[in-house]
Amino acid sequence: MPGNPIGVQPQLAGSLERGAAGRRTLAGYLFLLPNFSGFLLFLLLPILFSLVLSFCEWNLLTWPPRFIGLQNYHNLILDSHFWHYVFNTTFFMLGIPFGIIGSLMLAILLNQKLRLRNLYRTVFFMPTFTAGVALLMVWRWLLNTDYGLINKCLIAVGLSGVDWLNRPWAARFAFVLMGFWTGVGGYNMILYLAALQNINPELYEAAAVDGTSWWDRFRHITWPLVSPTTFFIIIISIIGGFQSGFSAVYLLARDTNSQEAVTTIDYYIYENAYHFYQMGYASAISWFLFLFVFVFTLINWRYAGSRIHYD
Repeated sequence: MPGNPIGVQPQLAGSLERGAAGRRTLAGYLFLLPNFSGFLLFLLLPILFSLVLSFCEWNLLTWPPRFIGLQNYHNLILDSHFWHYVFNTTFFMLGIPFGIIGSLMLAILLNQKLRLRNLYRTVFFMPTFTAGVALLMVWRWLLNTDYGLINKCLIAVGLSGVDWLNRPWAARFAFVLMGFWTGVGGYNMILYLAALQNINPELYEAAAVDGTSWWDRFRHITWPLVSPTTFFIIIISIIGGFQSGFSAVYLLARDTNSQEAVTTIDYYIYENAYHFYQMGYASAISWFLFLFVFVFTLINWRYAGSRIHYD
C-alpha cells in the first residue's frame, strides 16, 4: 500500500502521552489538596487575619473589628509591662549557652565506645517524647516547698528549703534550670551526635600521633567541625526561646507571687487575647515578636554565618 498506513500513530501516541501526563498531574494535585487545604485554612489564613487584626480593635464579641491604624503598635512601645516581659524572656534565654555546651559534652561522651551506649542515648532522649505538661507537673513536684525533692536535698545537707514558686528570684532561677535541663538531653544532643559521627576519625588519629591533648583536639578539630550544627542550634534555640514560656507560667506560676517575675511574651499574648479580649493588641505583640526574631536571625546569618567551618 502506498505511504505509511500507520503514519498517524505518532500523533495518536503523543496525544495519549499528554492525556496520561495530565491524569498523573491531576492525581498529584488531588493528593496535595488535603495538605494544601489544611495549610491554607489553619495556617496561612489565620496568619494573614492576625496581621489585619494588629491594625484593629476587636474583643471577640463584636463584628466587624474596628480599624485603628498603628495605635496598637504605639501602645505596645509605651507598654512597660511588655518590656518587662521582654526582659524576663531574654533572662530565661541565658541558660541557652550552658544548655548547648552541656548537650555537646553529653554527645561527646555518648559517642565513645561505652557499654550499653544505645541505652544511655535512649534514656537521655526519652524525656523529649514526654508531653510538656507531664514534665512540668514533675517539676512542680520537685519544686514544691513542703515535700519537693529539691528542698529535701537542701535540708539533708543542712540548708533551708526555698519557696521556689512564690519568690520571684527563686522562680526565675528555677525556670532557667528547667530550660537548661530540657536543652541538654534532647534534640540538640542528637544533632551533635550526628555531627560528631561525620568527623573523619583519621583527624583524631593524626592528632594523637602528634601528642596533642584532649583539649587541643577538641579546640582544633571537634569545635570547628561541629560549628555548622552549633550555629543551627543557636538560631533554633533563640527562636524557640522567644516563643516559649506559656506552659511553664500557666502551670507553675499562675496566680503566685512570682507570676510577674516569670511571665514571658508568649504568656502575655495569651493574656491579652483570652483574658482581656484584646485580640488586636495581642496580634500586634505577635507581629512585633515575629519582626524582632526575623531581624535577629538575619543579622546572625549575615555576621555569624561567615565564621562557620563547613569543611
